Amino acid sequence: MSWPIYRGPWRVDLTVRDGISSPVPRAALARAVVAAAEAAGAPSPASVGLVLSKDAELAELNASHLGRRGPTDVLSFPLLPPEAFPPHPGRLIDRSAVGPRAEPVAAFALPPGRRLHLGDIVISVERATRQAGEGRGGQTGDVRWSPADELLLLVTHGTLHLCGWDHVEPAEEAAMRSLEARLLGHTG
Repeated sequence: MSWPIYRGPWRVDLTVRDGISSPVPRAALARAVVAAAEAAGAPSPASVGLVLSKDAELAELNASHLGRRGPTDVLSFPLLPPEAFPPHPGRLIDRSAVGPRAEPVAAFALPPGRRLHLGDIVISVERATRQAGEGRGGQTGDVRWSPADELLLLVTHGTLHLCGWDHVEPAEEAAMRSLEARLLGHTG
């Protein structure tokens, strides 16, 4: 099933695969996407695709797009380069892509009334539920909390990836984890 969910200048195109039951209401999923996109300085109006799926689909995507075997919890497919978003703590800036004053690259112009599509996020609800229940959830992979908390973390995490955030460099990982915690209302 698919639903477009509108929140201000944002549209979240939510798709829930057959056999999947979300522990988080649709409106709360959309709020998490919008909060992360706004915190990352994403251009608006814009849209984001959010797909709730199973391990099997994530394993296929992981293999075909990243060359990795097995499922993962979340994959993001950004359509804009990281330089299209404002700089953030820890990110190494390629000055040739953003100009001498480190300003973001402007997104291409769209016809009036059209939303820029930032990309798509695919999450294994099956894996999120298992990770949360087995105490392998959270940012550190050792948190036992509700499947709803884990799913909201993955939605937030995936949205930040769409907006040019990453966690390869330690400084950027620390900044990303801090922003995720703030967006989710966690102090740790």
